Amino acid sequence: MFDSLSERLRKTVRNLTGRGRLSEDNIKDALREVRMALLEADVALPVVREFIERVRVRAVGQEVLQSLTPGQALIKVVRDELVAVMGQANETLNLNVPPPAVILMAGLQGSGKTTTVAKLARRLKEQDKKTVMVTSCDVYRPAAIDQLKTLADEVGVKFYPSDPSQDPVAIARAAMEQARRQITDVLIIDTAGRLHIDEQMMDEIRRLHAAVTPVETLFVVDSMTGQDAVNTAKAFNETLPLTGVVLTKTDGDARGGAALSIRYITDKPIKFLGVGEKSTALEAFHPDRLASRILGMGDILSLVEQAEQTIDRQKAEKLAEKFKKGRGFDLEDFRDQLQQMRKMGGLASLMEKIPGLSGLPQAAKGQLDDREMVRLEAVISSMTPQERRRPEIIKGSRKRRIANGSGTQVQDVNRLLKQFTQAQKMMKRMTKGGMAKMLRGMKGGFPPGGPF
Repeated sequence: MFDSLSERLRKTVRNLTGRGRLSEDNIKDALREVRMALLEADVALPVVREFIERVRVRAVGQEVLQSLTPGQALIKVVRDELVAVMGQANETLNLNVPPPAVILMAGLQGSGKTTTVAKLARRLKEQDKKTVMVTSCDVYRPAAIDQLKTLADEVGVKFYPSDPSQDPVAIARAAMEQARRQITDVLIIDTAGRLHIDEQMMDEIRRLHAAVTPVETLFVVDSMTGQDAVNTAKAFNETLPLTGVVLTKTDGDARGGAALSIRYITDKPIKFLGVGEKSTALEAFHPDRLASRILGMGDILSLVEQAEQTIDRQKAEKLAEKFKKGRGFDLEDFRDQLQQMRKMGGLASLMEKIPGLSGLPQAAKGQLDDREMVRLEAVISSMTPQERRRPEIIKGSRKRRIANGSGTQVQDVNRLLKQFTQAQKMMKRMTKGGMAKMLRGMKGGFPPGGPF
């Protein structure tokens, strides 16, 4: 997300960072570049105009021109204004009501509404420790009800069954009654989508809203539709008292215009980002963190939160105990680390959140292919337990057997062993001098052969 915008903005501010003094002409040229970058990222024109004007007023005032480090001061101004456009701070769900707290999900067909219901249910269950029930009022789309039932089973939440022959309002009322009887904390209602906004659809969702009086009415929109996402959000906001927006498919959105426009146009907060297909791929939206990511400053807070949610604590403790006893890092441990990294969204997602590494050139980012991680896991899985514990015994004939077993080449096995050696050295550094020492060693980028 924001790949091209990030690159353009970083290049613009980098050109000003080393200067001891800025002139109004320097700032005017820089803002012209920023304006073009925002328009190319599909940010709505009113948002671009307002943003550029606010930055210009602060930049040509004492805040930047009189600063001892004007380049850094300008970066701070740009970051502050990005945060202001997107909403200052994360706005959480308001669930402080007698149960069940009803969340109504609205949006067009194909926006990812049903999968977002499951992701949100899982998040509320696992992170907020809520009991959750979901139900589908989509009586039009074939298999919509079955899809939600399957997803509810997958994430381990209650499902209230419905039928295409029923009235959507009757389904919602019955689900509310069931949730109340079972003292369920949260009821999430999935509604029907359409391929476009039509009066029948709007009338139905208005009736649903009136029948269940939800504490949260979330509009789910595909970020990849850019300006259309903003226009649709505006239309829904005029029909329903929306409390927030969920932007989906942001992992495939290289421009990010919707994220920068929706809050300004609708005056409704973005509450969550859908960042992948898995049921865990839903992140709380933090404008300040995202602004830092756009400008290449990383996002350590999100990285830490993600690690806490996904890392297998038992395996981590086992590895720490192993190091304490002086036993080395082996290929079993290496495979566990690869799996944990994939759970955290893969290499590209991790790099985006680590300060300094998010600014890697596109050519270097292109090498961060998660398919390579899958290939490495396959190679390790083709080894015997003894080979995984003692990689030094892997020589010619063993390499050929491992390559054949994993459907790879001997060169792939050699590359894996080289990357494992780098990871081993890094782990030794961590045990001797801690994480700070390891990060200092990574300042110049990754060692040859990959990011391990």
